[in-house]
This record gives sequence, structure tokens and C-alpha cells, in this order.
Amino acid sequence: MIVRMAKVEIVGAKGLLQDVLVCLRELGVFQIEPATIGFLEEGHEEDVRAFMLDEKTMFERVFLEGLRTKVVELLSFLPALPVRNSYLDPRPVIDTMQAIVERHTATVRERNERKEELTRELAELERYALFLGTLAPLVESVKETPDLDFIGLTIREPDMVTRLKEALSRITDWKYELVTQTAKDGTLVGLITVERDLADRVKRTLSDEQVPELTFPPSYNNLTFSEKVAYVKKKIAEASAELRGIDAGLSRFAQRWTPIYRSVREWIDDRLSVLSTTAAAFETRMCFFVNGWMKADDIARLRERLARDFDGSIVLAEKELREEDLSRVPILLKNPPYFKPFEIFTSMLPLPAYTSYDPTPFIGIFFPVFFGMILGDAGYGLFLGTLAYFLMRKFRQKKMIRDGAKILLVASLYSVFFGILFGEFFGDLPERLFHLQPLCIERRTAIVPMIFFTLAVGVAHVLLGLLFGVIAEFRKKEKKEAVYKLLSIVIILAMIVVLASFFDVFPKKLARPVIIAILFLTPVLFFTGGLLAPLELLKSIGNIISYVRIMAIGLTSVLLAFVANNLGGLTGDVVTGVAVAGLIHLLNIVLGVFSPTIHSLRLHYVEFFSKFMEHGGRKFEPLKKHA
Repeated sequence: MIVRMAKVEIVGAKGLLQDVLVCLRELGVFQIEPATIGFLEEGHEEDVRAFMLDEKTMFERVFLEGLRTKVVELLSFLPALPVRNSYLDPRPVIDTMQAIVERHTATVRERNERKEELTRELAELERYALFLGTLAPLVESVKETPDLDFIGLTIREPDMVTRLKEALSRITDWKYELVTQTAKDGTLVGLITVERDLADRVKRTLSDEQVPELTFPPSYNNLTFSEKVAYVKKKIAEASAELRGIDAGLSRFAQRWTPIYRSVREWIDDRLSVLSTTAAAFETRMCFFVNGWMKADDIARLRERLARDFDGSIVLAEKELREEDLSRVPILLKNPPYFKPFEIFTSMLPLPAYTSYDPTPFIGIFFPVFFGMILGDAGYGLFLGTLAYFLMRKFRQKKMIRDGAKILLVASLYSVFFGILFGEFFGDLPERLFHLQPLCIERRTAIVPMIFFTLAVGVAHVLLGLLFGVIAEFRKKEKKEAVYKLLSIVIILAMIVVLASFFDVFPKKLARPVIIAILFLTPVLFFTGGLLAPLELLKSIGNIISYVRIMAIGLTSVLLAFVANNLGGLTGDVVTGVAVAGLIHLLNIVLGVFSPTIHSLRLHYVEFFSKFMEHGGRKFEPLKKHA
């Protein structure tokens, strides 16, 4: 249901404004209206102006904004770890936090810069280690002497090896050795062993052939290959140790200081919110005015709190809610526990207008019924009910999943109910195994009766929507539109009587006066609904016909279950038959969750709500402390 809201004005001495705003934030029941439209009496507008912050408050706001920026910057440098909550009150120490946060930020930034430098260095060293580790077995087979030089390279394409060998043979007169190996990361690496006086020419050839040579820093130049391997391992160990030390230091710092700085940031956010909210207040020479909205039931509690905290110096006045205010009243939906989960579906729609209806109860009542009518299988219903109960217990702390499971549980109970009426338990198993007949109707064969049944449901649902539309229009004092919708109901009922008389449901003599009544009401329909009135009437009739989808989708589910049982019986083996039938039934259950959900919601959103729902409301967002 839509909670009844009140239009409220709070007045007091100018110096108490921020204390009043702090009180309102703690209670979390009041939404400020930043305009005076509808709150000030005519002729007093010139005496009221937007509230102006004094110089001290403006300096405080600038200081807190700058401090918050520095705190956020510091927290961005710290690792995200689970930490305790801090119960430190930041107010007494907020002035000293400026110097502390700057010192901490400089220290942490320096450590992070060193960490990034070490990370880059470690990545480079690991690249060297990978390369050298791959070539190590190749070097072991070659004796290192002062006359020989080793050239490492990476080969992008295996076809390059042949060309490289031809070039090396020509330059060195076959005085070289080239061995290749695939590294752990899939890179093909090579090692060229040549006489030291030929090394420069070989390197120039590699450059001409665009074969990248692995170059080491100058500090590696005087090291042999084996010394390079040992040196790289040593540097990796040193860098890793230093990196672990930095991480440990940052973690210790974060464990100690993150709770404090989070508490400071939250306090600053609350304080800045209060200061920024003052822009929505108004003032005269002596007083401030705060206009806004709140639940009518909370007025007494707020008035009592203001009287207790401010010794009666703050006045709360409930203003008259005028017709022009209705479009600006914020919306708050509140539903009983049964309907609460169905707000998942309501959230897909725009908020209703204050003068309209909360769609949640309608979905809560009719959605499970339509779902059960479509699925209509007691076995499927028991399976889904069990699944829903498991999800409710397993995901008790996750609201979205828990609410979805509650909806599924209610819908599955209706599936069991209609399954009993239709005589369906995993398809036609009751008839196959026990020769039981449906209590009401067999959907697989009684197609025409099911069409009439779903059309009757459509008539009831659409006419109920039109009836709510009539009530809504009368409440808005739109009498012409209300009469049009009322005439639509009468004409639709009259057309049903005429059609029913053709099937001997009503006496045929009744058809003639009813047709005359329809012809008499048609001009009135034009007068109240305009030239498009007949089209709107045809649209409503089309909406009613749309409910036949309940029969059609349900019939699809019945036939698929029947096919599953038939195929299971044709296998000639119990285990195989159960497996085949079970897989098809499982597929049918999955489809039986999504299809009824989608089409039941469509019948609400398109066919039903279009008759009376008015959207365009804005959400009730009271002042409250940051969570």
C-alpha cells in the first residue's frame, strides 16, 4: 500500500538550524523539499530567502571537503582488508587529523611507489629467469671459455630458425652452434655460441633479421652465463623479500588506521551532508524554515523529539495537503509480510503516483494464481516448493534470493492445487499408474472448455482493472473519464451476454434488448471517451482475449509432460525410462518456471495495470545517516 504522507513545516531560531538537521538525520523520517511552492502563504514570499551560511560555516565546509579528499586518497593506497569497527568520536580530534593524514599519506605513497618499482623489477627479473632457466641445460653442454660468447634470443616464428642458420653459417663460416628450446610460457628461445670476435657481426645480423636479442643491464656484462643465473635468482629473492616486507607493513598500518580513517570519513560525510542540506532551508530576519514531507504516523514522534531536545523552541506544523501538492508528494510503499517479497516485481515498474494504487498487492494476489493455472502440475509444484524451501534456508541473508524463493513457494502451492484439479502429477502418471481421473478437467483434451475458462478469468481481471480505474478517476474528480470507463464495463458485459445467448447460456430473447442498449450507449461512449473511444474498447476486448495464453502455455507444458512419459515407457527398461522421462520433465520444469512468470507478469503490466495505474511518483528519500 502507499503510505499516507504529511506536508510539514519546521520553524525555529536561525542559530538552531544545524542542530535541528542533525536531529532529523538521526531519526531518518523527514524529506526536505527544496522549494517553497505550496508551503508559504501568499504575500509572504518576499520576506523569505534561501538560508545563507555564515563565514565560519563556509570555512568549515571547505576545510572538511579538503580533509575528506586527503582521507579518501590515503585509503586508496591501503590494502582492502577486513578490519574492526572504530568507536572513536572524530569531533575532538578533527583539527589535528589534517597534519596526521598528510604525514601518513606521504609515508604510504612512498611505500606504494617503492612497491610498484619492485613489482616492475621483479617482473623483469622473472623474464630473465625464465629465459636463463630455459637455456641453462643448453649451456651446460657447452664449455664456457674466454674465447666464446653466448647470445640469447627469442624467436617469434619457428620458420625463422632455418633462415637464421643460413645467415650464421655465411657470417661465421660454420663456426657457431645454435640450440633452441621452448620456454614454459610457450616462447621459443635460442642460444648462439660463437667466437668472441664474431659476436658483434652476429648481433648486427640478428638486428637486420629482426630477431630480438635478450639484452641484460650493464651490471650483467662481466658475468658468465652461470653467474648471471645465480645473480638473477639472488635479485629475485631480495626483491621478493623487500616486497613482502612492504606488504606486511602496509597491512599492519591498514589494520591499525583504516578503522579510524573510515570513521573520520563517515563523520565528515555526515557533517558535509548537514551543511549542504542547509541550502534547502529558508530564513527570515530571525527564523529558519524547513519544508518537507514525512509519514503521517511519524509526526507525533518527531514533535516529541524536537520538544525534548530544544525545550519547545522549535515548532512543527502540519500543513494542509492541497490538490496541487498531490503530484509532488513522495512515495513510500509498505506491505504486509506476505506481499513484501512481491515488491521485486513492483520495482520493475515506475513508482505509482500518490493518488494511484500500490501494484504490489495485486501482483501478490493474482500472480501465483495465474502461475498455478499455467503450470498446473502437482508433481512439478512439489518439486518447486521443495526447491524454494531449500533456497529460503540456504540464502537466508540474501534478500533478493530469499524473496524470490518465497514467491516461488507460494506459486508452487497454487500449482499443486490446480494440479489436483487437473489430475496432473508429472503429467498423466495418476491415470497411467492408478487409473485416476481429474477432479475438474483434463487440459490435454478439453481445449475448448479451457479457452472459455481462461476468457472468463480475463473478463474478471480486466473488468476489475476498469473498476479500479473508475474509482481512481472519481477520486481525482475526473467524472467524464470515470463515466467512460464505467460505460466500457457495461458494454463489455452486454457483449458477453449477447455472445452467451448464441450458445444458449442465456435466453435468445435477451439478446435483442441488450443490443439496443449497446447502440444507445455508444454515443455516450463517444461523448465521454472521445473519437478514439471505440478503439480503446476494442483494446480492452483484445486484452481479455490475451488471457487465452494461460490455456495455450499450460497446454504446451501438459503435452511435453505427456511426451516425457510416453518416451520413458517406450525404452523397455525401467532405469533408462526413468532417466529419459526425468530429463524431459526437468526441462519442462525449467520452462515451467520462466514461461508462467513472464506471461503472468505481462498480463498484469499490460492488460491489468493499464486500466487504472498512474505512474510518475518520486521516491521518499528522507534525511538519514550514512550506513
